[in-house]
Amino acid sequence: MSANFENKKVVVEEIKKHAQEAKAIVLVDYKGLTVEQVSELRKAYREAGAVYKVYKNRLMKIAFDALGINFKPEDLEGTTAVAFHSSDAVVPAKIAVDGEDKYKVMKVKAGYCEGKYQTRDEVVALSKVPSKEVLVAQLLGLLTNPMRSLAVALSEVAKKNA
Repeated sequence: MSANFENKKVVVEEIKKHAQEAKAIVLVDYKGLTVEQVSELRKAYREAGAVYKVYKNRLMKIAFDALGINFKPEDLEGTTAVAFHSSDAVVPAKIAVDGEDKYKVMKVKAGYCEGKYQTRDEVVALSKVPSKEVLVAQLLGLLTNPMRSLAVALSEVAKKNA
C-alpha cells in the first residue's frame, strides 16, 4: 500500500475519533474567509474546547458513513470545515452562527447533534439556546424567588408590628 493511502486512513481514523466523542458536529462553508478570519475562528473554537478542522470532503464522508452519521451529499461539497465538541452541544453551533453573522461570507451547512441530523435552520435555532451556565442561573433564580418573596413579606410584617 502506498504512503498516501496510509495517510488517508490515519486522517479517516482521526475524523472518526472526533465524531465518536462529539455531542455535536457542525459543517460550515468557509469560502471567502481571510487567513486572519480563519485564525480568529479557530481561536474561538479552541478557547471553547471545540475542535475545528478542514478535511477533504471525501475523507469526511468515509468516516461519517462508517459511523452511521448521514449528511446529505450537498453538505460535503465545496469548501467544508467541521467543528466538533465533546461536552457541549450548543458551542459549535453558536460559534458557527456568530462567525456567519460576523464575517458574512461564511455559511453554516448542516449539523449532527446527539444522533440526529440537523439542517442549517436547526443549527441556527440550536445556537440561540443559552449556555448551560446561563440556564443553571435562570433555574436558581426561579427556585429562590418564592423564598425571597416570603422573606420580604415577613420583613414587612415585622416592621409594621414593631
